[in-house]
Amino acid sequence: MTKLLLNVEEAAEVIGVRRSTLYQLLTAGEIESVRVGRSRRIPVDALESYVARLREREAAGTASS
Repeated sequence: MTKLLLNVEEAAEVIGVRRSTLYQLLTAGEIESVRVGRSRRIPVDALESYVARLREREAAGTASS
């Protein structure tokens, strides 16, 4: 079965950033997270949404240049 929620380290690895960068993205509200007990977890679809938004921004930026 595929995981639906990742811990911070796993999520950072999936999108190729450092753990500290992922925490900054979480604090800024760029990536959604949930709490499970005392642990912070990131839904896989929240990472997919974040990457999709980055791609849209990139496409919009190159289209207007």
